[in-house]
Amino acid sequence: MTDLIPPENDGETVRRIAAAHTAASRDVEAFLRRIPEVPTPADITEYAALLAREEALRTERTDAAEAAGLGVPTIGGA
Repeated sequence: MTDLIPPENDGETVRRIAAAHTAASRDVEAFLRRIPEVPTPADITEYAALLAREEALRTERTDAAEAAGLGVPTIGGA
């Protein structure tokens, strides 16, 4: 049986992952808009999870962009 859904090309993959990263960033922003003045332990846990998701998607986006030929050299340096 042949696949009916064609595989994504590199550009489509980068766009899809970039959209997911944007959504994760918006989730962080929404959280920060509703966080109480004194965060609870649950708030801190939720924030950590949101940041981890955003960072994972950022890394995935960067890797996909590099695979698509959009590698950017690091600016600055250590």
